[in-house]
Amino acid sequence: MRLTDFWTRLDEAFGPGYAASIARDQVLSQLGGRTIEQALASGEQTHVVWRAVCAAYPDRVPARLR
Repeated sequence: MRLTDFWTRLDEAFGPGYAASIARDQVLSQLGGRTIEQALASGEQTHVVWRAVCAAYPDRVPARLR
């Protein structure tokens, strides 16, 4: 998954303002206790980060975006 696709999906799932907040502030255990931004900055693959988002927010991410 391209990085631009990742951010588009995150924006669609949470809305642009809230998506930015989640990426910056929410620590996900599925990412080893890192935020989305930290995981991506450290080189984690986007599809791995996206799966972690889907697992952390199963009710927020629509099936069509999974």
